Amino acid sequence: MNDRHDIAALQVADLFARQQQAFLKHTKPSAAQRREHLKALKRQLSRYQDLLCEAIAQDFGQRAPAETKMLDLLTTTLEANHAITHLGRWMRASKRWPELLFASNSLKVEYQPKGVVGVIATWNFPVYLSLGPLVTALAAGNRVMIKMPETTPATNATLKAMLAEVFDEDHVALIGAELADPNAFSSLPFNHIVFTGSPAVGKLVMAQAAQNLTPVTLELGGKSPAVVLNDYSIADAAYRIAHGKGVNCGQVCVAPDYALVPRAKVGAFVLELKKSFAALYKGQTAGSSDYTAIASERHAARIEGLLDDARAKGAGIDVCGALDGQGRQQPLHIVTGVSAEMALMREEIFGPILPIVPYDSLDEAIEYIQNRPRPLALYAFSHDVKARGELLARTHSGGVTINDWAWHVVNHDAPFGGVGNSGMGNYHGEEGFRELSHARTVFKRHRFFPISLFYPPYGNIVQHLSLALFLGHGDKTVKKPF
Repeated sequence: MNDRHDIAALQVADLFARQQQAFLKHTKPSAAQRREHLKALKRQLSRYQDLLCEAIAQDFGQRAPAETKMLDLLTTTLEANHAITHLGRWMRASKRWPELLFASNSLKVEYQPKGVVGVIATWNFPVYLSLGPLVTALAAGNRVMIKMPETTPATNATLKAMLAEVFDEDHVALIGAELADPNAFSSLPFNHIVFTGSPAVGKLVMAQAAQNLTPVTLELGGKSPAVVLNDYSIADAAYRIAHGKGVNCGQVCVAPDYALVPRAKVGAFVLELKKSFAALYKGQTAGSSDYTAIASERHAARIEGLLDDARAKGAGIDVCGALDGQGRQQPLHIVTGVSAEMALMREEIFGPILPIVPYDSLDEAIEYIQNRPRPLALYAFSHDVKARGELLARTHSGGVTINDWAWHVVNHDAPFGGVGNSGMGNYHGEEGFRELSHARTVFKRHRFFPISLFYPPYGNIVQHLSLALFLGHGDKTVKKPF
């Protein structure tokens, strides 16, 4: 690491220390203070919305302002609105009931801010995936340091200016490409880390956090299946899955990664996907003002590599939309004849490729999902309550949307998070507030409660009666195993 990068790492460490000290002076901001922080963030999002759209489009190469406003700005605003409305209730201590042995004493759980929270955001939704966790952390009363990806410099600069107008750096700070070594951030002894990214990087973040026993929330994506059951309209399923692969050019952690389709309906499904994609983007992807570009040359090359590998291993590939080689607006590629050896069936695709996996029975479709790492989302297309219920009961995923895709994520009264390989922990809503708070149990002994009767010397009548009441008298016929 050169001197400039050494200095950046030292500056970030110093900033962390300043946030720690500031937190110790104000360890429990009031509900009114937290609401004002969130309202200030909302006002800034409104003021900066056009600049943020312009910055994200610059970073991506092309992204429709409407897509940015709907999926980055509106979602963050809705999350802030929900927290503003409910955080007073979330903050209230939770009354609990003491054990019968301790009846008449007081027991409650208080929710304390944890301290300084580190947020590590990724590039595909740079506003929502940085400011969404910020909303939750501020609602819980924490101070926050945000590490932005180096691939979104214009967005990073805009967000930094936006936040600096309403938050001191010892409260909310944003760090971008000036910190070359990401380990210099994740190795800091935060009180909690929220990371969004790939499972491979998530393991590294978790290993770094473990050095400080820092708890982590990991949102890691994965291969989210869209399961079209036999009773469901092929045309409607294709339309909604095509939208899921078209939004942000498929660069969405909860995008449908592959489709499980009844074998007899695969041909019809491919035709309907083509029609749907053409209707969404007017038959044009390259040069379309509504269609997002692949975010970087490196990622575009990766997508091409997945397609080349599939072709070489015998897959059939249908292209939806114009493919003229200009820019990074890659059209949707529908892949049939897939096999487990293909890289696109082993890696999260994160782009405009949809493999189709045929199945002959519901049991076969369920087993296919069961035999793979647990995904971040599962999409079930069916009106058959019994079959749908069986699919959901026998599979695991971070979340589920039925008869569409991803809308469970933007409903902020419910938690969002992964399971297994797709992540751990939750943010959004009340569960997110709990995740970024410390639940501290407070037991208060009643002044005249005779708890000393449980102290030594042992053997008094109260101890005998209590143990007999809860444990019984034992079985004298049980033989020693030693």
